[in-house]
Amino acid sequence: MSDNNLLSPNSAPHSDVEDIKRRSNYLRGGLAETLKDPITGSIPEDDNRLMKFHGSYMQDDRDLRNERNKQKLEPAYQFMLRVRAAGGVVTPPQWLMMDRIAQQYANGTIRLTTRQSFQLHGVIKWNLKQTIQEVNEALLSTLAACGDVNRNVMCNPNPDQSEVHAEVYEWAARVSNHLDPRTRAYHEIWLDGEKVLDSLESDAAEQEPIYGPVYLPRKFKIGIAVPPSNDVDVFAQDLGFIAIIEEGRLKGFNVTVGGGMGMTHGDPKTYPQVAQVIGFCTPEQIIDVAEKTVTIQRDYGDRSVRKHARFKYTIDDRGIDWFINELSERLGWKLEEARSYHFDHNGDRYGWVKGSNGKWHFTLFIQNGRIRDEDHYLLMTGLREIAKVHTGDFRLTPNQNLIIGSVNSQNKKEIEELINEYGLTDGIHHTALRRNSMACVALPTCGLAMAESERYLPTLLDKIDPMLVEAGLQDEEIVIRMTGCPNGCARPMLAEIAFIGKAPGKYNMYLGGGFAGNRLNKLYKENIGEEEILESLQPILFHYAKERQDSEHFGDFVIRAGYVKEVRNGQEFHS
Repeated sequence: MSDNNLLSPNSAPHSDVEDIKRRSNYLRGGLAETLKDPITGSIPEDDNRLMKFHGSYMQDDRDLRNERNKQKLEPAYQFMLRVRAAGGVVTPPQWLMMDRIAQQYANGTIRLTTRQSFQLHGVIKWNLKQTIQEVNEALLSTLAACGDVNRNVMCNPNPDQSEVHAEVYEWAARVSNHLDPRTRAYHEIWLDGEKVLDSLESDAAEQEPIYGPVYLPRKFKIGIAVPPSNDVDVFAQDLGFIAIIEEGRLKGFNVTVGGGMGMTHGDPKTYPQVAQVIGFCTPEQIIDVAEKTVTIQRDYGDRSVRKHARFKYTIDDRGIDWFINELSERLGWKLEEARSYHFDHNGDRYGWVKGSNGKWHFTLFIQNGRIRDEDHYLLMTGLREIAKVHTGDFRLTPNQNLIIGSVNSQNKKEIEELINEYGLTDGIHHTALRRNSMACVALPTCGLAMAESERYLPTLLDKIDPMLVEAGLQDEEIVIRMTGCPNGCARPMLAEIAFIGKAPGKYNMYLGGGFAGNRLNKLYKENIGEEEILESLQPILFHYAKERQDSEHFGDFVIRAGYVKEVRNGQEFHS
């Protein structure tokens, strides 16, 4: 399909963001000039929209807003910078680069995201270019970490699953590379690449073969799971692939489509959705399936209402049969019938594990993904010292934890000594609930946050943990997640217990998600604070401890016991 026809059948009307993308000349806009402005630490909103495609959001420190306003100062503008690596795999030199730029240009911390990316917070405008250049010098990138394109491709990082994990990871990396935007704007603006001066000439010289000049209607997310682990939450992805392994060999992938977590409070037309399995493809077909699926969303996604622009709504509006037929027509062949698979969890397996290749891997518990030094826990320093001697890799998990991977037998003792010296933990002394917790960043930097999340969830868990101990549930695996708003960044709608911010100190409480990430949860109580959260949760936990069936997970129990109804599709989420 030519660029001129890319918006058909959704050529009109379109949102203001679509206008910004159209005018941007392949994501250039006025960014180059804006970044040179010495007067303000902010950038215009049009450029901020484009900045997302380059991997950054403008934010301000909301803790300081009122005081700065009183002093008649502009907000404390800063930028979040997201660095992506397919499957979350990076080398020790790349880890040391992230550590260094976090100290030099950001707020001294690193955030591991739920999509296996890095986030830096507190980067000021005048340091953005140098920071991005140093990221690229280490062979990582911020391009397409945000924006209306395919985001970081997730992949199961756990090396103990099977000997084909490396093969699955390679396919994840290939899909990621294939779906990268081809615009030269990134290199021009950030890396001092040669400029395409004439915008009319650039249309002829520069093409986006997959995205076209207006890119996608909204962000697009892909994840690859390796059963029995669903740590990537494959059913939360716009497009998912489930590795099918038979007789120790990768046979191919089941294909899932239409997942997505975001919604808006009070708007039943928006809802989370779990993906549907539509068939099977061979490994060699995965890139073709990914590309054609993205182009279908490019051509049919809603460009007029951004709340309705995600791929899940495209499929729900037109029907899964329509999508399968459209995909088959674009591929020129049909998917095979889906093959059997089984997921039994979506969490991480902590501590030392010996991989199929004889190398060792140590999974650390990183509470809410925040890497920093504290008075009695020098996590950041410890990981820096490990990176200096490590010859393997680091793997960011979808649960915001970190694997020190591919440790050979010769280095294992030295790394183990550093782990012990700095007290780095696999979380064994925490409750299983805390080890299965996730939170988004929320306040003070996220402009969408309605309530605390990362800063508050540990405090709430401190008060839930004694209940678990009293009920004898401290070692029971229960998935709990919290976000400061309903956009779903920590995938709370799949958790067995979830809290979604509604207002400062107030949350909607959800129960009944599937332990393996295969079922949405359901609203249990609305707009409640800490006291009511604890009062509500305690009797349910004790009921579960007393009357659960053998191997019955908490999410299944609360449905069987009648606390909430089972949610079978997204439209039932609000009802």
